[in-house]
Amino acid sequence: MPTYDLKPEISIKDYQDAWNGYEKIKSILPFTGEKKVIAIECYPGVDLEELENQLLEALPHASLVCSDDYAYDAETVTKKIQRTLTDDRVFGVMSHYTLDEFFPKAELKKIQQKIARFDGMTVIYGTGATIIASTPDVLIYADLTRWEIQCRFRSGRSNWKADNASEDALRKFKRGYFFEWRMADRLKQNLFPKIDYLLDTNIPNEPTMISGADYRKALKHVTEQPFRLVPYFDASVWGGQWMKEKFNLDPEKENYGWAFDGVPEENSVRLRFGEVVVEVPSINVVHQFPVELLGEKVHARFGKEFPIRFDYLDTVGGGNLSMQVHPYVEYIQDKFGMTFTQNESYYILEANENSTIYLGVKDGVDKDEMVADLKKAEQGDYRFPDEKYINCFPVKKHDHYSIPSGTIHCGGPDTVVLEISQTPYIFTFKLWDWGRVGLDGVPRPVHIDHGAENINVDYNTTWVKEQLINPFRTIQETTNYKEEHTGLHELEFIETRRHWFETEALVQSHDSVNMLNLVEGEEITVESLDNRFKPFTVHYGETFIVPEQIKEYRLVNQGNSKEVAVIQAFVKVL
Repeated sequence: MPTYDLKPEISIKDYQDAWNGYEKIKSILPFTGEKKVIAIECYPGVDLEELENQLLEALPHASLVCSDDYAYDAETVTKKIQRTLTDDRVFGVMSHYTLDEFFPKAELKKIQQKIARFDGMTVIYGTGATIIASTPDVLIYADLTRWEIQCRFRSGRSNWKADNASEDALRKFKRGYFFEWRMADRLKQNLFPKIDYLLDTNIPNEPTMISGADYRKALKHVTEQPFRLVPYFDASVWGGQWMKEKFNLDPEKENYGWAFDGVPEENSVRLRFGEVVVEVPSINVVHQFPVELLGEKVHARFGKEFPIRFDYLDTVGGGNLSMQVHPYVEYIQDKFGMTFTQNESYYILEANENSTIYLGVKDGVDKDEMVADLKKAEQGDYRFPDEKYINCFPVKKHDHYSIPSGTIHCGGPDTVVLEISQTPYIFTFKLWDWGRVGLDGVPRPVHIDHGAENINVDYNTTWVKEQLINPFRTIQETTNYKEEHTGLHELEFIETRRHWFETEALVQSHDSVNMLNLVEGEEITVESLDNRFKPFTVHYGETFIVPEQIKEYRLVNQGNSKEVAVIQAFVKVL
């Protein structure tokens, strides 16, 4: 049986050259010759010590300047951004800082004047290198994926300009999510047309590099064909065992609760240039070619944000997810500075007789009484009586449940959920976590005060049964093909369709970028109707993206399964 591809790649044919390893990179870069300034702008999290030891140590005659040394110190930066960070362990406020705000102007002027007096070559490296030298003779951008940054946080790495190596990973992630990555992405977008070389620093001591021209062409090429993101997997206190077997993951790991395989803000793309693979954050594609990828209508509505998210939740052999609720639009805008909220749905990919979903409150629930019991449970030595307040429904394979913001919900045991949702993916207000602590031994954070402001008790048993459970409606059907509307709820801006077919299906993009997953069957190909791209192979469980500029495409059953099913998500055009 075809297997899930853990490292999908996009082959780039039209390029000049590509290099791997520091020795080859040093031989290519213009590190000798006349007076010049070279800037190595680094995404926060790039290992500067590695650059110093492996790349810059070979430049005995160059003047080296680390830009980080000329930014404010850690205490000043943290104080400056305190309103963005907040005192909360998980949630901050989306910042609008730019990197230049963290370089004192007097110090900046001094180092710029000093560099002007240097003879020969000057190499400025670090986060903010281009703040010091805005028009260098050569610009190298050292990039890094967010998952690799998070792994470095967990291993003890600090945030940029922060003395927080021992701080818990949630707080480090919060500082990255709300502050560092926003600021760095703004700068990266501005530098994109100026980059002379793109340096991939994801694998320690094994960099790869391409020219800026090839990098720009490659990102545009991504938007001209179906493609997959590079998935990553993570453990959880409720994590299960299903993905280990189905996706050929490390069997020695205790569990895998999460799979992020359709989150452009978090995932990456692997670009193959002959023997060299360059991995970059997939959000780079969204930022640089939003119209080509998203479509004019989606771009007009969301700007440079990818509004759809697919991920997996695996509780097979594990436990319940946390009881939770997502914020209303006005709440997430007012409290956190986000533009839209986290509506979602659960598509059931695997289930047995124990599988359940908690969804909505029971008829007649008193909200104040329920919140009081949640707060009592938060203090410990008291079990929240979920059976008194919350609906619990059995689920089966291929069910689909809409979950608009304001709906209390929780996935049950022995279930694999394909979560299809709107993108702001960290805004989950945990209300009750079954008395558990996290994998780090620290009690998992709950946010009852936030949650209480967003629980809608009108989303009760009666309403949920009428509105949220399996809203299937057949759109068209022939002997060997059926297209169904499967959700999401009318309050949510994503629409999902399911395509069942024996041989092939013709699919429309609906003026939106499409995100899809093969939820039944072994293997399909995505094929062009006009030969614009080569047939693209998809295996069971793989999430893939079809850019909006591909208006129509064909899905073809290539496996041994008599019938296959693909679920398609797109933005409803109002």
